[in-house]
Amino acid sequence: MFILIVVLMTISLIGIIAVQLYWINNALESKQEQFENDVLKSLGRAAERINEKETTVFRTKVRNFINKKGNPDSAEIKQFLIQEIDTTTQQKFTYGSTFLEENFNLPTEFLDNDSIIFKRFTGKKDYFKAKINTGIDGLFSSSDETRYSFTKDFLNLEEIQITEIFKDYNSRKPIHQRVSNTELNNTIKDELSKKNIHLDFKYGVYTKEGLATKLKSGYYTINTKDSYKYPLFYDAQGAIVGYDLYVTFPGKNELILSGISSILLLSLFFIFIIIVAFSSSLYQLIRQKKISEIKTDFINNMTHEFKTPIATINLAIDSIRNPKILGDNEKVLRYIQMIKDENKRMHSQVENVLRISRLEKNQIDLSKETIDLHDIIEDAISHVSLLAQDRKGKINVHFKAVVSEFPGNQFHLTNVVVNMLENAIKYSNGAPIINVYTESTNKFLVFKIKDNGIGMSKTVQKQVFDKFYREQKGNIHDVKGHGLGLAYVKEIVEKHHGTVFVESEKGEGSIFTVKLPLI
Repeated sequence: MFILIVVLMTISLIGIIAVQLYWINNALESKQEQFENDVLKSLGRAAERINEKETTVFRTKVRNFINKKGNPDSAEIKQFLIQEIDTTTQQKFTYGSTFLEENFNLPTEFLDNDSIIFKRFTGKKDYFKAKINTGIDGLFSSSDETRYSFTKDFLNLEEIQITEIFKDYNSRKPIHQRVSNTELNNTIKDELSKKNIHLDFKYGVYTKEGLATKLKSGYYTINTKDSYKYPLFYDAQGAIVGYDLYVTFPGKNELILSGISSILLLSLFFIFIIIVAFSSSLYQLIRQKKISEIKTDFINNMTHEFKTPIATINLAIDSIRNPKILGDNEKVLRYIQMIKDENKRMHSQVENVLRISRLEKNQIDLSKETIDLHDIIEDAISHVSLLAQDRKGKINVHFKAVVSEFPGNQFHLTNVVVNMLENAIKYSNGAPIINVYTESTNKFLVFKIKDNGIGMSKTVQKQVFDKFYREQKGNIHDVKGHGLGLAYVKEIVEKHHGTVFVESEKGEGSIFTVKLPLI
């Protein structure tokens, strides 16, 4: 069930993050598309403005030349007359048209060709309507006459000519003479600003064959992947002619991200919250599971530890009740001493558990006074010397600390050293050889306890100071204890504002180091 819960939580977390990332990606793509559309519209409008300006300048130039010249180089008049008589209504209709075609030879400043002729057309239209009367002599006469006359300039014909001449003009003139870098740059910048795009940009104009022109910003090199392309020039019919404009925005990504920065940051913040919540929940689940397993082991160990003294006490009591034993004072006293020792042993075990509980609740008095570390170590060694001798072991001291006095609680620090020495003895396969070192620095007093025991793995080193933790080796009762000794050591050292850590290799012993501040 635990694994199923973890798997379901993981799938949910991945799903939520995937959805968030999907929406973030969609927002980025939408912003990129909007940016691209705005840029292309701006470039289209810039190209349109440049084309309109060039066409207007050329048209004005042609018309100014013709107006200034005044008289054409040649002229031709063409007249058309249409007359219609309606005998039924006795009416006569007359339509007349006069066309004046004036020819102007354009100079070489327009084109490298002196044979270009610009034609200007002017027309006059006459309309005549009259009533037909027949006289006595048989001749026709008219009455109720109506006349209309108006003139007209055929500007559309002139525009067609200007367009054709302009196309030839464009094909011969270099592009950098048609539009300057300054004009092109300012026009692009102005159109981009209308779309609220105020980024620095680089541009370059290239031929359809991919050849660079003189129209570019600095040392611009074409980059088809990051550049936006738009045709720069087109003719009057809208056909694209000759050149493409490429524009690149070095700060494009920053602009796009800034546009969705609030949404992006909010999404990332919620993703972070989800990950933290998931990690915390998973950590608590694993921790609670581990604590549950450790407490189960602790209860099993404690039960096992209590069974032996309880059984011994019951056996001693039953023996004392035996009439044969009651008369033997020596045996009675021996059994009473046994009951006392076993009771003391159970009391000590219970006290260890209560001591940790009181430490967590800050219910232990840690009054400090100036004490000597060397005295504490020697006192602790005296408590465990019999255990070491029973295992044919030895405890060596190497006092190298120049300053050994510091503020601390003598009782609890003595228990700290005793617990560390007992662990060193218990976890040695053969005769325990233990070395105790001391040294001092300007700020710290350090002591180390090195043993030749079984050592521990990196995983065990990370958990060895946790409450109730004991390394599993098949039979959890092969070494006496409840996993409280080193937890107590850590609590006491930290309440003295010190640190404790272990260095160890499997099968090569361990070194426990305690650093205590001198002040």
